Amino acid sequence: MTSPKPVHPESESHPWSVNVGNHPPRTDSPEYTAARAKMNQMAGQASGMIYGSGPFQDHHGGALWLQDSQGWFLVRNQAGIEWSAQFCADPAKIDLLRQNAQRLYNLVSPQVKQQLDPGGLLDTPIKDATGVAKWTDSIFNAGVPLHPTFHTGVLPRGGAQSPPAPGGGAQSPPAPESPQPAGVHHYPTPIADIQLFKYDDFQLWVTDQQGNPAAVAPVDKRGSGNASVHVLYATPGSQLAQQKHEAESGGAPLILGPDHPLAVQAYQNQQAPGSGGSSGGTAGSGGAPGAGGTPGT
Repeated sequence: MTSPKPVHPESESHPWSVNVGNHPPRTDSPEYTAARAKMNQMAGQASGMIYGSGPFQDHHGGALWLQDSQGWFLVRNQAGIEWSAQFCADPAKIDLLRQNAQRLYNLVSPQVKQQLDPGGLLDTPIKDATGVAKWTDSIFNAGVPLHPTFHTGVLPRGGAQSPPAPGGGAQSPPAPESPQPAGVHHYPTPIADIQLFKYDDFQLWVTDQQGNPAAVAPVDKRGSGNASVHVLYATPGSQLAQQKHEAESGGAPLILGPDHPLAVQAYQNQQAPGSGGSSGGTAGSGGAPGAGGTPGT
């Protein structure tokens, strides 16, 4: 970086802007190249991955790979370090992540430790920026396998779920290619993660009346007959975001009733009681087992 200032802005068309300390242009370090190759090898052999099957991108998310008689599986450290975040990282705090990983491998998988770490990174205290950089691009940080859309995907305006047509039922666009269209780099993790475990017939991402993406969740268990929804995410600057802010400033979540267009969108793929198999009913308010989606948060 040639700017005389100590920070520079980063931003995208998806509204966000942060100050990041100036740093050299990003390049793939040998550690990162090796970690990416090893991650794809292990992920290809792992079963039961909630992230689905490849192809994967590697996410700097604190990967800790282990192996048992069934093969490779993934757990995650207390925090992950994005590449640009290393330049504000305190080595003493990053060393706590190293110590946590070291204790895990020493306890349960000394053989895997040797296999993944022949150079002894886990046993080397992190004391400076060089140590932080090696940890950031290592298999113990940059090894979380995510689909490209779940990694960096951004929902288009009007592309989450079409709002209901005037005077009629909800109309939905073609199903997205990925079941996880919103990426963890752009949406809060507690919301983005819902894409991984929700019922397939519940529409997490809906479209507000301004055409912006929003996320909603049920307020009661599946089959409860309650088809209201809790607004979990609203596009910054939207009218819905203002409503959400006002409700939460008063100490209450923003709850929308079963007839609200966002609630109709959320449940429109579920079968209404007595519908004879047709979709589009407000299944969350019916008595059919399985109606109502996942519990609200």
